[in-house]
Amino acid sequence: MHELTVSPWASLAYLVAGVCFILALRGLSSPASSQRGNRFGIIGMTIAVVTTLVTHVPVVQHLLVSDAGPTVAVRTIDWVTVVEILAAIGVGAAIGLVTARRIAMTAMPQLVAAFHSLVGLAAVLVGVAAYLNPQAFGISDLVIPLIGQPFAVIHPVSRIELGLGVAIGAITFSGSVIAFLKLNGNMGGKPIMLPGRHVINIALLAGILGLIAYFVTNQEPWIFWSITLLSFVIGFLLIVPIGGADMPVVVSMLNSYSGWAAAAMGFTLHNSAMIITGALVGSSGAILSYIMCRAMNRSFISVIAGGFGQSSDAGGPAAASDRPWKRGSAEDAAFLMSQAEQVIIVPGYGMAVAQAQHVLREMGDKLKAEGVRVKYAIHPVAGRMPGHMNVLLAEANVPYDDVFELEDINSEFAQTDVAFVIGANDVTNPAAKTDKSSPIYGMPVLDVEKAKTVLFIKRSMGGVGYAGVDNDLFYRDNTMMLLADAKKMVEDIVKALD
Repeated sequence: MHELTVSPWASLAYLVAGVCFILALRGLSSPASSQRGNRFGIIGMTIAVVTTLVTHVPVVQHLLVSDAGPTVAVRTIDWVTVVEILAAIGVGAAIGLVTARRIAMTAMPQLVAAFHSLVGLAAVLVGVAAYLNPQAFGISDLVIPLIGQPFAVIHPVSRIELGLGVAIGAITFSGSVIAFLKLNGNMGGKPIMLPGRHVINIALLAGILGLIAYFVTNQEPWIFWSITLLSFVIGFLLIVPIGGADMPVVVSMLNSYSGWAAAAMGFTLHNSAMIITGALVGSSGAILSYIMCRAMNRSFISVIAGGFGQSSDAGGPAAASDRPWKRGSAEDAAFLMSQAEQVIIVPGYGMAVAQAQHVLREMGDKLKAEGVRVKYAIHPVAGRMPGHMNVLLAEANVPYDDVFELEDINSEFAQTDVAFVIGANDVTNPAAKTDKSSPIYGMPVLDVEKAKTVLFIKRSMGGVGYAGVDNDLFYRDNTMMLLADAKKMVEDIVKALD
């Protein structure tokens, strides 16, 4: 059994942990303070974990029978369970440490999706454990009927918490698994449209909410397991129809879901630190999703409903072979940029795949040495997760003052000599502003086509962006295609600048 009473010092410790989490979010709002924010997060989580372990030490109860006096109940620490808990923590820490050291920055989006799935699964498992043994969680009263075996009746409020926690956790898990498969290339990036998906989703959601309401009055096993199963199904159905161009919003949305799942389980566990942390993650993820939806001209409600992916037959690899385009070399690019007054660099997922951020910064430094103004333009959804490009540029020590968001720099392209695009396809496609049949129509894009010259690094003319459409920018008169591996091309440009 576990001691569920939280002492005053534990409440204070959880409060301090909550403050650390708030400071962590504040620090992560800027690349300049992100390391400090991470430190606050580590400190807060350490305080929360240690406090929980100390206040919930597993104990066993023994009855001491003595001929000289009454039987005495003695409680001692259950060292076997303590060792099991510490071993589980050790294994998890080792896996996390190895993963953090070995994971490539290009795989960070799918790693984040995988972590979200683990949070969702953890919420489901905690909910299952609480349902099967509610007395251990302090959420039930023992009822002894006149005839039959005694059974534990879960408190009505706790049933609401269990139902919501398990439902949100299951949706987060299955949805994150699909997001991981899409980001990792195990599934195609194009939307998978199921017939009548909106009707199916609404029916499933209504069924889940109805079952949770019924669960409050009846804790029969079939109700609980039906909530869990239907939630796994709807999580799958919500993410499958979403296309690759919208995947950064999906990652942010799943992050929010994982937070709310953790908060719901915090109530079940009587753990204020989980409630605070889950609420922070859930609310911040929801706000970020809303901001990104506005940046992509998407409806926030349609994101939550999983219905904003679109199918499209426009563009495609075949379109690239029929239209004239201009090819340039590293020497051409070096000459044009060295003669420019201002160069705006637009990084995308292609830069991440080639791991070209360090040599790109070297190129920028050489251009600055020749008196060229160099700026970096970041689209809100460039890459595969929010802030993906910012992280890569920060890793390469690109000055924070040189990095600008879309709304701050878009007006400058018309006065820019060279726009240097390295692997950013969908976020630079002018079709988003003109082609109503395009799956990215209405998404604000970087106005790189307005620059005097556009240099576009791409492996070949046959490929398309993650949204599955060809880019009209390739065939503009002011565009010069640099076909090569991004890192190799930038290295050749750096050599040509010497």
